[in-house]
Amino acid sequence: MRNISLKMDDSIFGETEKILSKIKKPRNRYINEAIKYYNRLQKRLLLEKRLKAESELVKNDSLKVLKEFEEVDYADETI
Repeated sequence: MRNISLKMDDSIFGETEKILSKIKKPRNRYINEAIKYYNRLQKRLLLEKRLKAESELVKNDSLKVLKEFEEVDYADETI
């Protein structure tokens, strides 16, 4: 494990201490779990952002291919 120095807003620290006294969990464990949870959330948000960007890149090509297929269908009907 690594040691870090952490500056925390007084209001957040106070709220955390109140919660910790009720749930009987060590502060270190609580902070580790909170950061782990927040990391998972951020990974999901990054993935969502990447998927949206990639979807936009493919969108125009997909519409172009769909239009080409529609034109092929119309060509078959004229025969």
